[in-house]
Amino acid sequence: MEFLNTYILIIVFSPLFSSLVVGLNCRIINNKFAHFITIFMMFVSSILSLKVLYMYSFQNIQIFETTLYTWGNVCDVKFEIGFLIDRLTAIMLFVVSFISLLIHIYTIGYMTGDTGYNRFFSYISFFTFAMLMLVSSNNFIQLFFGWEAVGLASYLLIGFWFNRETAIVANMKAFIVNRIGDLGFLLGIAAIFCCFGTFNYKEVFDNVNKLIIDNSNLLNTFSYFDSVSAVTFISICLFIGAMGKSAQIPLHIWLPDSMEGPTPISALIHAATMVTAGIFMVSRMSPIFEYSQTALIFILFIGTITCFFMGLLGIVQNDIKRVVAYSTLSQLGLMVAALGVSAYSAAMFHLITHAFFKALLFLGAGSVIVALHHEQDIRKMGGLKKYMPITYYTMLIGSLALCGFPGFSGFFSKDLIIESIKLSTLPYSNIAYYFLITAIFFTSFYSFRMFLLVFHTNNRLDKKLGVIKECSWVITLPLVFLAFFALFSGWMLFDYIINGYFSLSIFVKDLDFLNRILNDLHNSKHLFFHGFTAPTFLISISGMLSAWYLYSINIKLTDKIKQKLNLIYIILIHKYGFDTFNQYILANSVKFCGKILWKIGDVFLIDKLIVNGIPLMFKYLSKFMRNIQTGRLYNYVYIMITGFVLLLFALSSNVT
Repeated sequence: MEFLNTYILIIVFSPLFSSLVVGLNCRIINNKFAHFITIFMMFVSSILSLKVLYMYSFQNIQIFETTLYTWGNVCDVKFEIGFLIDRLTAIMLFVVSFISLLIHIYTIGYMTGDTGYNRFFSYISFFTFAMLMLVSSNNFIQLFFGWEAVGLASYLLIGFWFNRETAIVANMKAFIVNRIGDLGFLLGIAAIFCCFGTFNYKEVFDNVNKLIIDNSNLLNTFSYFDSVSAVTFISICLFIGAMGKSAQIPLHIWLPDSMEGPTPISALIHAATMVTAGIFMVSRMSPIFEYSQTALIFILFIGTITCFFMGLLGIVQNDIKRVVAYSTLSQLGLMVAALGVSAYSAAMFHLITHAFFKALLFLGAGSVIVALHHEQDIRKMGGLKKYMPITYYTMLIGSLALCGFPGFSGFFSKDLIIESIKLSTLPYSNIAYYFLITAIFFTSFYSFRMFLLVFHTNNRLDKKLGVIKECSWVITLPLVFLAFFALFSGWMLFDYIINGYFSLSIFVKDLDFLNRILNDLHNSKHLFFHGFTAPTFLISISGMLSAWYLYSINIKLTDKIKQKLNLIYIILIHKYGFDTFNQYILANSVKFCGKILWKIGDVFLIDKLIVNGIPLMFKYLSKFMRNIQTGRLYNYVYIMITGFVLLLFALSSNVT
């Protein structure tokens, strides 16, 4: 198994090597060398990731764990850089590295002429390294390193155009919101150490059941908790971290604003790196989450409301990238809801298919933006089908996959999640089911609203744009590759997923639940033919037809609906008031508290009492001493005699 050790080192550290080479020499090297070395290293990483995935899928390679380096030892606790490779890791390595490779190629065309060209390639390679480190780690400390590294990379890339005030505001918002989530994540890791005395995944997972059975804590530091409460506390804290990274309500506000960064990084964040980290982490930690029904209900609730309410917001967006961004929020909510009912494999399956069609949609949107000289308002587009046929057909595939149209990748993964929630016995899962199938209508509606306004309907283009044509091959080639996987990845993976592909990587207590899913869905062909009669298909088609009717046939009706539902429209435009609440309530409250603490702590205690108070004390003391030191002999004689008398009085009192 030594070859696996070599493979994982090359896969993970190749992007870091190219990032450092380009980043440290970005002002010296030319653009061609920058994109050549980063793309070459990503190609190497992708090829080896594919080989590892093939071995774990078809050659029954055993789970591999290795320690690269022990960087700290405290008593019996080891701090290591280590790697864990199983099927879950293998498929994530491929998805992250392959999509990143395509985005690297796409970036050549999108960022041409940008003054930060080399710097951008350095950043996205580092972003990829951070995500690869996260998914391949075998311990919580290394997981936290990758967790924070993707946060740092997103901060740098969202604010890449730092001369724009909106970009600076957006990357600061992402940084602060993720710090809130990361605080919960860090508390969860600390609680794990308190209960288990180790940071190693395997050692923790092997002892969770023992902790529950013994009803006692291994280190007895959580003496106020019983074992189930301790596991619930750990699970909820870890999930709060996932809420930040995977943008779940109320920590979702940073993701739409991340559109301020260049389109390639929008695709990388939404498809293969940062937002998928939370879904992956919860799936990896399934041996912990499975022992807390309270945490699972909480996860189901958060995922359901995110999927439903963020889907509604996508309907009123007019920025082409923001429409796709809100679809990401909604789809992440769907994945989280699947995690809540212990359908971890279904969530991971949707993560994989979503990565392909969401990267396709973002890069397709970027192709439109480049062709229209960075126009992003879909109300100022229309009729682009004849000018951009490759972008048109690839985005059609991506939109159908997002809507869950039978035969496309999103159909298999989305219907698997919906069916899993329908068959779940978790409390309130029946309510979540109806919310989620309603959200399918929103998804189909806003997806085809965007598609029709961009490629069909009347031409509303600015005449100053001049000749509009398809983008260069470095932009369209990644679209074709992603369209292939958006079309066929569901067929390729579905049968493996429902037959226990992740059974050695993901733990589910209720095996009957998995058997019910298998008995209900059978295989991909059965699901495909059954899909045309399923309620999800009818809801999806109704969303598409509604968008077609309102934006292609009876446009005036759209304005009438907007007028009649004006209050709802205003609420949606203002995004339920989350930004207003955060700015005027939370931010102002923090500023007010800070002002009070400044006045009491800084002005009064420090400035007046300490900084100015001590010199004043010496000033008055020295003034008093100066008044005593008069320089007159009779004053000194008077003091000496008075002191002598007092001394005699004291001595005589002691004698008597």
